Amino acid sequence: MPRERGENVVATNRKARHDYTIEDTYEAGMVLTGTEVKSLRAGRASLVDGYAFIDRREAWLDAVHIPEYGQGTWTNHPPRRKRKLLLHREQIDKIAHKIAPGGFTLVPLKIYFKDGKAKVEIAVAKGKKEYDKRHALREKQDTREAARAMATRNRLGE
Repeated sequence: MPRERGENVVATNRKARHDYTIEDTYEAGMVLTGTEVKSLRAGRASLVDGYAFIDRREAWLDAVHIPEYGQGTWTNHPPRRKRKLLLHREQIDKIAHKIAPGGFTLVPLKIYFKDGKAKVEIAVAKGKKEYDKRHALREKQDTREAARAMATRNRLGE
């Protein structure tokens, strides 16, 4: 059976881009059990409450919900558990240096398969204030209205 090529997205955290200002992103591998991989291949995962942290120069992903595999037996995994992230030492040190002063956090943006291996995209992010969120929504709405107006003007002008 040939391995799949490319990127196959399993879950995304769309709310993260609304709640946080993304500073930097990193791709990390995950240490998973067999039933977790099977559950991910079935397209089942949730990043809603997930976060990452660094403990003793190791990166961890916590509170990400990967449901139990349906055909699993006593070998099934707990749905929410800490999972080790696979990053280079320099990347871990760089991330730790960025989040150490405070104000920054690590949030998972998406889980996907890349060339048959499970990966997670994590971001160094800073939480947005309520007025920042409203401002971002207003800008998005204004650009959408401007594009709509241009489209109708071009359609009528022809």
